[in-house]
Amino acid sequence: ALFPSTQLFRSHGTRELGLAGAGNLLGSEQGGKASLVGFDMFVQMPDAAVSELWGDPIQQEVDPELSVEVEHYLPEDYIEDIGLRLSLYRRFATATDERAVDDLASEMEERFGAPPQPAREFVRVMSLKPLLRDLRALGCEADSGRVTLHLREDTPLNPAELLPLVATPGAGWSLSPDMKLTRRYRDDEPLDAVDRVRSLLRELQPLRAAAEQG
Repeated sequence: ALFPSTQLFRSHGTRELGLAGAGNLLGSEQGGKASLVGFDMFVQMPDAAVSELWGDPIQQEVDPELSVEVEHYLPEDYIEDIGLRLSLYRRFATATDERAVDDLASEMEERFGAPPQPAREFVRVMSLKPLLRDLRALGCEADSGRVTLHLREDTPLNPAELLPLVATPGAGWSLSPDMKLTRRYRDDEPLDAVDRVRSLLRELQPLRAAAEQG
């Protein structure tokens, strides 16, 4: 099954809360509130409220919606307090870089002990978000055999630079007119969905660097 996440778990508001049950991820009381407004909006509400209070314009940051074939969440029996659990979801989702994600993971482990497997996978998935955000990726879908990035029109990747990848026979790349970049992998390459995303991002790094220099 796919376990989607965004903002921290954007799809929990519409998909994950229905797929896994709000009580499984956030607790029944909290999940009910999140499902009413959508999880992405739910975790932005404090910042939006502060901005409104001060009369500042509310800027909706584009954040990647992730659908990753890895079971990733913070178990209720690992972090029992609903408020603390939701706070960590939010802090992980808004981390600005991988170092910030690592620091949060260390803080979580110091406070709650060694994380169970779903929590460890959650940290791995959250570490992808800053990298995808830098590419202006609206979404990322990944399993062990395929990764698709939904790139925004202002992505730093030059579509013309992507064409040689797409044109290479057997390379597994494709690019749709609406900027969905897909990389397919062979079955004999044993990597999970998170590692697949990282592999794709490494392949794109030279193109990103060339675009910045240009």
